[in-house]
Amino acid sequence: MSKTLPVLMLALGLFTVTFAVNLQAPLYEVYAAQSNVGATAVTIAFAAYVGGLMPTLLLLGGLSDRIGRRSPFALAILLGVGATALLVIVPSWTSLVIARLLLGVGTGLAATAGTAYMTEIIGTDRSKKAALIVTSATSLGFGGGALATGISLGVQGPTLIPASYIALFIAGPVLAMIALKLPRVDHPKPVSLIRLPVFPKGTWIFGVAMALAWSTTGMTIAVVPLELQANGFGGWTGLVIFLAIFVGFLCQPIAKRITNTQALALGFVLIPLGFLVLLAGVWLKLLPLVLIGTCITSAASYGFTYLASLAEVSERAPDDRARATAGLFVFAYFGFSLPVIATGALADMFGLLTAMEIFAVIQILITALIFIVWKRCSHLPKAALH
Repeated sequence: MSKTLPVLMLALGLFTVTFAVNLQAPLYEVYAAQSNVGATAVTIAFAAYVGGLMPTLLLLGGLSDRIGRRSPFALAILLGVGATALLVIVPSWTSLVIARLLLGVGTGLAATAGTAYMTEIIGTDRSKKAALIVTSATSLGFGGGALATGISLGVQGPTLIPASYIALFIAGPVLAMIALKLPRVDHPKPVSLIRLPVFPKGTWIFGVAMALAWSTTGMTIAVVPLELQANGFGGWTGLVIFLAIFVGFLCQPIAKRITNTQALALGFVLIPLGFLVLLAGVWLKLLPLVLIGTCITSAASYGFTYLASLAEVSERAPDDRARATAGLFVFAYFGFSLPVIATGALADMFGLLTAMEIFAVIQILITALIFIVWKRCSHLPKAALH
């Protein structure tokens, strides 16, 4: 049987799971306003996604090793549909928190099962190509959902049932059924249902880099739109979130052509640079600078750092890819959520712009420190590392 169709269907499924994740982002402020809550509550709802994802990664990262890849993957798609339906039925901040929790569980299941499944379909000797397909599909999904809702709202006007939601309700169940019919190429193992993530030796720097990169993406998705709204640029939220991820997708073919360590080093440079440009745009109220800064951070986060990290852990754990992927995302989503919540709290105390400035200073200091430590460790003789 040709591999093309299963790969395409799996990629579409991964796209759909991640499409649902940021689908509701342009409506965050609407849900918050209906419940009369502030910036801290908005960032908590945003980070509730990690509250569902992290236990899934920590405890069920190896679930698909036991029961196969297809069922967890199909469930992930349906969780995205169910979470979005909840927001239509009961549009509120509380529903947003619950929906984000469900979306986190779905992403955790899809990220581990989907990455391992893609590698098994394409071939274990082509793990970097499999990682490229996974990162491309998920990057387009993460960014596409917010853009689709932004466009829907622009065409339809204010509504709590944008056309993007309806598209998910139609496509999601169909793709979940298709996922259950994909060929079984994995070999389920008689292992415990609860399996902790693994962290392959030598990959700590890739995990830390993911945390730094995705903390910036989290800020762009959750905090920057609040400042845009305050400055009268609320209609650009969907595009900003889309660019925060889509430009990274465009950079992935470049990242594939260089080594993982070269891609990682480039990411370290672009992460703080991009956020500084973005911050300057917010401070000066210049939308073009915000968009340029967003593009630079996207290249660093979803382009060079994401692909390099996913490919590296996959290559270093050929017999435990699902759990190794879970370990990588533990790093990534700690970075994705905790700084955003802290910044939301600071925003309620000192204002959004000041909170973003504090984040920028801390980000630069940590990035520089980690980069220096990494370069020193990489120059140590191998004997000194044991």
